[in-house]
Amino acid sequence: MNDEYDVVIAGAGPAGGQCARDLATRGYDVVVLETEAEDEFPRQSNKSTAGTFPSMMSAFGVPDDVVMNYTENVVLESPTDYYVRQQPGAVLEFADFKRFLVEDSREDGAEYVFDAHVTEPIVENGEPIGVRYNGSEEVYADIVIDATGPSAPIAKKLGVSDLERTNHAIGIEYELEGIEIDRPGYADLTDAMMLRLDHDLAPGGYSWIFHTGADTAKVGICYIQNESHQNYARDDFSVDDYLQHWLETDPRFADASRIEGKQHRGSAHIQLPGQLYTDRFMAIGDTVPSVDPLWGEGINKCMRSGRAAATTADACLKHGGLEPTAENLEVYETLWHRDVAPNMDSRLLMTELLYLASNERYDRLMADLSRLDDDTLARANKGDKRAILRLLEPGDIPLLAKFARQRLTSR
Repeated sequence: MNDEYDVVIAGAGPAGGQCARDLATRGYDVVVLETEAEDEFPRQSNKSTAGTFPSMMSAFGVPDDVVMNYTENVVLESPTDYYVRQQPGAVLEFADFKRFLVEDSREDGAEYVFDAHVTEPIVENGEPIGVRYNGSEEVYADIVIDATGPSAPIAKKLGVSDLERTNHAIGIEYELEGIEIDRPGYADLTDAMMLRLDHDLAPGGYSWIFHTGADTAKVGICYIQNESHQNYARDDFSVDDYLQHWLETDPRFADASRIEGKQHRGSAHIQLPGQLYTDRFMAIGDTVPSVDPLWGEGINKCMRSGRAAATTADACLKHGGLEPTAENLEVYETLWHRDVAPNMDSRLLMTELLYLASNERYDRLMADLSRLDDDTLARANKGDKRAILRLLEPGDIPLLAKFARQRLTSR
């Protein structure tokens, strides 16, 4: 290993791995520092449900051999009803996917240092010129990138990170076998990714079943630790308790059992990003954060943020005399809002409004979704406010008033 590079990246997740892929392909000297040991990677960071869509697979050249199951439908469930929409997708084996990113970027010349716990940036004349890891080890680079997720050791010390506890989402997932995938009275979940809105199971959030083939699936819950969660949550229940409650009460799991070693925990922040960059530095992936606020999809957005950062770094480094100052890295913010998370503010509003609704309103929402045309639903999903209004009904006025009060209080 050298001690000087064009770019140093902290974190070998989807954002860091894809950023390294793009930079190595362009011929830059790039090194990735990863906390985990290589022979265990990514046991500790195997945290994603890994549901994604063909557009991500094709855009980033992801091979079929990291896919557990290709799906055909997306299903939304409420406590007593459901809605089915045809939408091709893919459920990845997340560990295999992360290892693919490492090996593919290595083939193009990226270096990886495992067992490397990054603690802080090395700062000279007010600018980061490298990172310090494992106590006293140092590596220097023209550009430093933090892809460590919510821990954000570099971004926090540079004053870039502004993650808020009230926007912290936590989740847990098991992989199960013996599930009744097509049980009478429920939607057929064969080759489907299902999201359920039900405050009894995930107050202020959602639960899911992602079919992975035969009678197996990824099953989990996630909620945001905000006021909506507090309104609906049980004082004596943890996130583990809610998942266990679902497994014990849903008849689809009556004969199901956990697959040994297949338990995943994760967290992310659901909020608008603050600062994304400063002199010689960019924050990518869930460091920003980048996860979709409405349905929690993170892989595609993390990959896109890694690509946006690589494109920005290339724009500076390919011109020998162009310093990667904050002014010259500003294009990263433009690319982030255009390509990574367009309409982020509208989708956050949708998220807050959705999780304020009651279980009874979720049941009516299924009928609302069925009556609207595909174009309107697609526009609403992208955050189009006129399309969102078509999902509302006169009875939602008290809900909207509550939503407005919460927004005013939070300012």
